[in-house]
Amino acid sequence: MAMRPLWSLLLWEALLPITVTGAQVLSKVGGSVLLVAARPPGFQVREAIWRSLWPSEELLATFFRGSLETLYHSRFLGRAQLHSNLSLELGPLESGDSGNFSVLMVDTRGKTWTQTLQLKVYDAVPRPVVQVFIAVGGDAQPPKTCQVFLSCWAPNISEITYSWRRETTMDFGMEPHSLFTDGQVLSVSLGPGDRGVAYSCIVSNPVSWDLATVTPWDSCHHEAAPGKASYKDVLLVAVPVSLLLMLVTLFSAWHWGPCSGPHLRSKQLWMRWDPQLSLHKVTLSNLISTVVCSVVHHGLAEQIHTAQIKFPSSMTHLSTSGLMNSLPKKHEVLP
Repeated sequence: MAMRPLWSLLLWEALLPITVTGAQVLSKVGGSVLLVAARPPGFQVREAIWRSLWPSEELLATFFRGSLETLYHSRFLGRAQLHSNLSLELGPLESGDSGNFSVLMVDTRGKTWTQTLQLKVYDAVPRPVVQVFIAVGGDAQPPKTCQVFLSCWAPNISEITYSWRRETTMDFGMEPHSLFTDGQVLSVSLGPGDRGVAYSCIVSNPVSWDLATVTPWDSCHHEAAPGKASYKDVLLVAVPVSLLLMLVTLFSAWHWGPCSGPHLRSKQLWMRWDPQLSLHKVTLSNLISTVVCSVVHHGLAEQIHTAQIKFPSSMTHLSTSGLMNSLPKKHEVLP
């Protein structure tokens, strides 16, 4: 019995001229939204039907001669409620619930009214993370001013805007040149009078907002606290990495130079002893040179047969069995 009025509604929509109005409704994930069925004055509804038009067309709820029905197989099954004023409530909302919805109503005289609404569901904005970067003029004495870069970031959120607010003041306007990357980075210059001044990063989207507040002067003359960083920290990482890259480059050039050639087959290990210097400092380069070249070209076990260590006659013999115990052949220690 209910199918006949439903088909009649669809025919009314297809054949008769209707009035269409549009509106946008905003909500957030986990909340609920009320899609209001607005109608002109004096329009007495006899039948109504709610549908989802996009991303897929689905029947959500119907009203036929005083009977409300929402038990239709759609993605909103169990999350849709049709009120007595024919407004449709959806919730709890999910991130994929955005789309277009329409309500078709027929009055007692056979006239129709269609209303289309666009629902946009947003994620709630999480609390942003603010990092403080300090540019210090010199280390001899504390500078009178401190140049600060404040970076604000909110994870896994799209369609958000960033804004900054200086606390403890009534009127504060950010100059355009002090903001970078769409307001995500703020550059300010602080003086001794700004010791207690705090800055707040406000992250917002059309349905929610949150903020994080920092006092940047605390980082100007102290080591950066967890979550903060300075340009000194960057140098502490960049300099060792640069030195390592230089050593790798030198090793590559050395490897393709003196490490190539047939003369390596007869090369022996010599470690010279100097009583004024420690053994590892004197012989490390020779040891690495011979061993690495032999390993790269011919294999360690095949090339290193004897380690000869020269000492002054007044000194005792030094055994190299600890160094060469992994080799399969016998090793001799010559005086």
